[in-house]
Amino acid sequence: MTRRILVTSALPYANGPIHIGHLVEYIQTDIWVRFQKLRGNRCLYICADDTHGTAIMIRARKEGRSEEELIAAMSKSHQQDFAGFGIEFDNYGSTHSDENRAVCAKVWESLRQNDLIAERPVQQLYDPEAKTFLADRFVRGTCPKCGRADQPGDNCVCGHTYSPTDLVDPKSTLSGATPELREAIHLFVELEKLHAFLAEWIDSSDALQSETANYLKGHFLADELRDWDISRPGPYFGFEIPDSPGNFWYVWFDAPIGYIASTQQWCDANGEKLEDWWNSDQCEIHHFIGKDITYFHTLFWPGMLKSAGFSLPTKVRIHGFLTVAGEKMSKSTGTLVSAETYLKHSQPSYLRYFYATKLTPRVEDLDLGIEEFTDKINSDLVGKVVNLASRVGKFANATGLSKTYPDDDGMFEAAAQMGDEIAAAYEACDFSRAMRRIMELADAANPFVEHSKPWEMKKDPQRVDELRDVCTIALNLFRQLAIYLAPVLPDLATQCGELLGQPITSWDQSKTPLLGTPVAKFKRMMDRVQPEDIEKMIEESKELAAADAASANLPTFEDSDGPLKEEPLAEEITIEEFAKVDLRVARVLNAEQVPEANKLLKLTLSLGGTERRQVFAGIKAAYPPEELIGRLVVMVANLKPRKMRFGLSEGMVAASGPGGAEVFILGVDEGAKPGQRVH
Repeated sequence: MTRRILVTSALPYANGPIHIGHLVEYIQTDIWVRFQKLRGNRCLYICADDTHGTAIMIRARKEGRSEEELIAAMSKSHQQDFAGFGIEFDNYGSTHSDENRAVCAKVWESLRQNDLIAERPVQQLYDPEAKTFLADRFVRGTCPKCGRADQPGDNCVCGHTYSPTDLVDPKSTLSGATPELREAIHLFVELEKLHAFLAEWIDSSDALQSETANYLKGHFLADELRDWDISRPGPYFGFEIPDSPGNFWYVWFDAPIGYIASTQQWCDANGEKLEDWWNSDQCEIHHFIGKDITYFHTLFWPGMLKSAGFSLPTKVRIHGFLTVAGEKMSKSTGTLVSAETYLKHSQPSYLRYFYATKLTPRVEDLDLGIEEFTDKINSDLVGKVVNLASRVGKFANATGLSKTYPDDDGMFEAAAQMGDEIAAAYEACDFSRAMRRIMELADAANPFVEHSKPWEMKKDPQRVDELRDVCTIALNLFRQLAIYLAPVLPDLATQCGELLGQPITSWDQSKTPLLGTPVAKFKRMMDRVQPEDIEKMIEESKELAAADAASANLPTFEDSDGPLKEEPLAEEITIEEFAKVDLRVARVLNAEQVPEANKLLKLTLSLGGTERRQVFAGIKAAYPPEELIGRLVVMVANLKPRKMRFGLSEGMVAASGPGGAEVFILGVDEGAKPGQRVH
């Protein structure tokens, strides 16, 4: 039975170019959509630019153009980048559209009718230099719960959520100014009124990965859900709230509604009804998102959909982040590569395949190692898949394909049967497993050509029929690989169709050999990755980052979200105050994962003798537990114990670095003794 499926990716923000980190999600989604279409299902891929908010307003002001001009230029740039990587949307819209305004109004009216809107004055941070109220993302400061510095305005890496006004020593990321506290009227969605519904949906539906469901239960649903601040006072680039003049819907209100609005645009262009896609039990809705926006799509969004009478997501498919060579992507190191820069130096097919080999159904980060990338493409795609066709293609143009399928010791049939397992892996978003199975088929097929030696047959006119049979087997095995890889490598599927005179249009084509047809002249399909091309790509990315920083009069140390300003020093303390901190040498007796936490390791530390301390340290991304056991570390021994959801933390391990994988535990001479004070 043909399925009707609507698929979305998170809307890219119209304030910057697409880079290889963003592409993880869009390539993942495009692969899944192409697979569904190849299986004969009716599948729409819907997306749009996320265009509203303070950042757009501020940037347009700096560049001396209107917000509409800015977002139009960014939409064109984004769509060019996506097209360059073979990412095909059925509709690509904008949240700044008449359709989105209309759907926003409908959702808002439903929230009002369901008595879910509260209105009250709010003390909000205001940037006196940029002359605007500050959204959460434009404030950074010290977490009021764990004391971690340089945290965003709504949540800390420790898992604690808060208001920007709760931050200690807040700073505006727009100007670096210290924000002022000003009062303004805000409107809120009283999410706690939907607590029972959300808890039941998360428990009873199959929409979420188990680790995501457990995360929501532990971090949010275990307590009362806080009201969701859904408005921002002007000046603000967005839609003004019809029944609250001077207030605008917050960008996170109208952004997901953009999924529906973009679908409406497609329906209007194709004579279809929106209800068949967003109000029908016969339609599946699949969202692909990154783990950083989990709670928007699994709490706020289902609540909005429920209130407005739209269908709830069938699946929310969440992926992790991209690291490069084990490190966070960085402009200064050249690893934050834009889509445009990548396409100057390498083939999009290579990145699509590499990501596919890494993507699983789990919420886990994936790493792009340059050497691994080069080896995998050269070995798998060039050395196995394309090699199978190239070694016989030059002869097959003269022989064509045999009229009956020759005896191949069951290779074609075995590969046809493997198709069901590969399809199940695609369906589950376990692309990594699908790629492994496909390469196993390639490994089985290549020795056949090597053993048959068609290049020797070509020399003997008496063996032309034998040569034709070898070409028929090899090219049909290659065609099976091309079909199975078609969602990942659409260009290769096209090349295969051109070579054999029949386009790849259906997954079921893998079950029947192609026979008795001519073969076109073989054209080179893929080149090996050259390490020097990757090096040029990284160097160009470094140069672009340095040029951007120089033009903005900023330092060159930048993260993936944009330029960082010089961080001001913390408030001065006296030597007497510092002397109160008791730093001690401790030995790690045991280190283990904390399954419910994304960043924490549970450490058991010895301070000498029989004294033991349990400490939770946010160093999971930087250190495998087994590497820490037996190591000497510096700990803050007189820090007041803190009750955490996972247990009691009785101190703090001293480390430095910007976070994530870039955290470095302070080194201790191995001659030191546990319990010894550090001076």
